[in-house]
Amino acid sequence: MKGMEVIHFVENLERGGLERTVIDLVAAQRDAGHECRVICLFEPGQLASELTAQGVEVTACHKRRGLDWSAVRRARALLRRHPGAVLHTHNATAHYHAVLAAWGLPLARVINTRHSMGAVDPRSRKEWLYRRSMRLTDYVAGVCEAARRCFDDQGVRPRERLLAVPNGIRLERFQAADAAGRAALAAELGWPADCRIIGTVGRLQPVKEQQGLLRAFASLRAEMPQAVLAVVGDGALRAPLERLAGELALGDAVRFLGDRSDVPRLLTGMEVFALPSRSEGYSIALLEACAAGLPIVATDVGGNREIVRDGHNGKLIAPGDPDALAAALLALLEAPETAMRMGRAGRDWVLAEGSFRTMALRYERLYAGQPSALGELAPEVEVG
Repeated sequence: MKGMEVIHFVENLERGGLERTVIDLVAAQRDAGHECRVICLFEPGQLASELTAQGVEVTACHKRRGLDWSAVRRARALLRRHPGAVLHTHNATAHYHAVLAAWGLPLARVINTRHSMGAVDPRSRKEWLYRRSMRLTDYVAGVCEAARRCFDDQGVRPRERLLAVPNGIRLERFQAADAAGRAALAAELGWPADCRIIGTVGRLQPVKEQQGLLRAFASLRAEMPQAVLAVVGDGALRAPLERLAGELALGDAVRFLGDRSDVPRLLTGMEVFALPSRSEGYSIALLEACAAGLPIVATDVGGNREIVRDGHNGKLIAPGDPDALAAALLALLEAPETAMRMGRAGRDWVLAEGSFRTMALRYERLYAGQPSALGELAPEVEVG
């Protein structure tokens, strides 16, 4: 398809699944011959340097709290320089600010992706502004079918512009977890060679429910003392979580690894993956766990059941139930052959269905105004 100019409009480029998807999407679009740039409504964020190092323009509007007309004016000045561009916004706040800034400008198309679906109050001011912005929006892409239905139920209209474009990941970055990977990670973190490694990846924030995971892990340790837990990610809850680990007397059995750029390598050292979130959209962390061939225990929220099929590649549990979480994790650790079978099933599925290239091609069709062509794109396997 002929090269297009694409402007991605985000809140920021801090570490997270949304931000990683945007960065990878920019790289894929540039490889396909499109010109890309990124506008951040707030500050650039930690990951912005990845794009600037590749020659991608990243500009921040430095929005202040509340309605900040100076930030809107900065965004408008940036958008005015690129008539005929496709404006691709990410999530609600970035979208309605971008639409306001772009009012009357000659853009080719306006696309919005909602990367999550939980903790949304349709009566809130944010969601009211978002729905109002739909009159100047060509398409809204939910990152899974559950998200599409959610926004339909919440009154996002017109509903024919609501579509599902499932997330994808760079599959070539991931190798299947194995005994060598687990031995290497155990040695690196100072754990015994016979330890059983549970892992989780995500921002340390209330919605991810790492507090419940720590409580579940403490209960599990009473049954399996050799179990250990690797927590990958950072955020506002790190200090409270570290205090909770101390109160639960978990000691060196829990390691908080912070933000890491080597998540694919860390996953190869895990045995079971846990995601106890209260809400999710279409989780990048779960896709990555599948790519690493890990059996998964996840809460049955959002789009999780579109990735984790209960009894096939993992177990689904109700949110907010540490006892159920502990029991599901223990069951997988006590049945290594079942866990390995589930891990292989998850990896086979993501190789067939979770290609980043397929996701990028679907967005390209939306940019060109061809939503009916989305279903024509069969999933592509990027690695054998």
